Amino acid sequence: MTQDDNKALYEARPWTKWYMEGVSPNLEVEEKSVVDMFNEAAEKWKNKTAVIFYGRKMSYRELRDQADRFATALHDLGVRKGDRVALLLLNSPQFIIAYMGALKAGATLTTISPVYVSPEIKYQLEDSGAKMIVCLDILYDNVEKSGVRLDAVIVTGIGEYLPKMKKFLSSSVLRSVYQKMATPPVELLEKEGFYRFQDLIKKYPPNPPKIEFDIREDIVTLPYTGGTTGMPKGAMVNHYNFGAARELADKFWGHLAQEGQETVIAYLPFYHIYGQVVVMIGSLSQGYTQVLLTTPDPDDILSAIENYKATIFYSVPALYEHLTDYEKTNRVNWKRIKLLISGADALLEDTARGWEKRTGAKIHEGWGMTETTSVGIVSPYGRVKIGSFGVPMPGTVAAILDPESNKFLPVGETGELAFKGPNVVKGYWEKPEATKEAFVEIDGETWLRTGDLAKMDEEGYFYFYDRKKDMIKYKGLQVFAREVEEVITSHPQVKEAGVIGVPDPEVGEKVKAIVVLESEARGKVSEEEITQYCAGKLAHYMVPKIIEFRGELPKTDVGKVSRRELREEEL
Repeated sequence: MTQDDNKALYEARPWTKWYMEGVSPNLEVEEKSVVDMFNEAAEKWKNKTAVIFYGRKMSYRELRDQADRFATALHDLGVRKGDRVALLLLNSPQFIIAYMGALKAGATLTTISPVYVSPEIKYQLEDSGAKMIVCLDILYDNVEKSGVRLDAVIVTGIGEYLPKMKKFLSSSVLRSVYQKMATPPVELLEKEGFYRFQDLIKKYPPNPPKIEFDIREDIVTLPYTGGTTGMPKGAMVNHYNFGAARELADKFWGHLAQEGQETVIAYLPFYHIYGQVVVMIGSLSQGYTQVLLTTPDPDDILSAIENYKATIFYSVPALYEHLTDYEKTNRVNWKRIKLLISGADALLEDTARGWEKRTGAKIHEGWGMTETTSVGIVSPYGRVKIGSFGVPMPGTVAAILDPESNKFLPVGETGELAFKGPNVVKGYWEKPEATKEAFVEIDGETWLRTGDLAKMDEEGYFYFYDRKKDMIKYKGLQVFAREVEEVITSHPQVKEAGVIGVPDPEVGEKVKAIVVLESEARGKVSEEEITQYCAGKLAHYMVPKIIEFRGELPKTDVGKVSRRELREEEL
């Protein structure tokens, strides 16, 4: 087949035949701001519970009122359209109020990971040009250590929206936080330019400024991502991208998810694109109830699902893997939940099969990136292929490109996943070279080169192999780190593994595996046993040449094994 034939194959979108009955393969995105989405839902569902925070319930009316008050306060403090406001918060009502309030004031948000240390906070604040920050008091220390000068710091305590009756606080972490940090420390509030979140809410009326948004140009948020290469970059997610993400999910799931009727467990961190777009904004714009959890505590999650009769569960592979073997998992009737979604990392086949055997329910795996406003490819309802992360959603196209060129590859060949659709952002904040590298023009159309290595089968399902930057070159041969990890973790006495390439002048890179054994196997399983196990299941060049045992592996904030940290340690 020619290059044009291969391109035509993807453009024909063979996957649309697997959409639910009545779901159109095309997508029309309404020109509407995120503020309008929220306001319309808040008006329609004003008496409905919007959030539940460890027993404390807030209606859409109350949430909108407080967001309007906060917007009024920010405007009085000098925030104008296009100014960047940073959020350094755990999942909480404050996150939603500050987020929507800042948007209503015309600001662009940049959300910072609560686990960041001062150099990382400094980089994001300076790169985004944030003029103020809304921060949990218990996280402020790293902001101060960053040395970044800000026009204003608004501090809040996690206890401000917790119920007065502590019996609701099942999480030991929250109990200790509640006891120590019910209100911000007085010394912070005595500093010039510091404000108490609750003081602003009480002081100002719900009279936000009238902002006219350019739906396709005005940036809602600058979430920072490693992207395909290099230093973290702020992806410019505009209102149109948010509207597309909402429509993608709404259309793809057809009648399954009903406006104003669903209850979602919101434990995925809101600063991350998955939690922010799919869970927080997706729920707010559809009149859902969100049960907010600040930490991914399995007991809290199971209790919340059970107590509040959750109907949709968004999660990550690490938690599904943990719950598959967790003794309390059967407390929940998982088959009663409409949708079980997994994203943010590849779902191991053993985990998917083990989960289904344990619970009788199927996990619908999905794929997305910060650059695709989280959503992009998802397993069709009722037609899950274990090992595949699904098919492109309505109005989008995915394709496989040669990793070194813009040549389209045929069905079954592994290459770099490319993607286009209305949910794809225009580029990176003030990073024209990085934008040019990731967003390429082919035959007059812009495609996002994702940096993910994948393939497509004859039915239009896509399969993840690895990140392009995680691919190991041994004597010119390609070794996919994930493929080696899956073999190692299939060993009955291995808990988890991370695989990286170690530079070697003779072969290019040697394959190294860092292995965590099950507790009862530690000291009993040797490096040679792991090597021999791999030799029986992998080509000779893929077998790890170096094995290192550890008690734990570094993880990203969504539970992935951090190969980047493993490589940095090796260097």
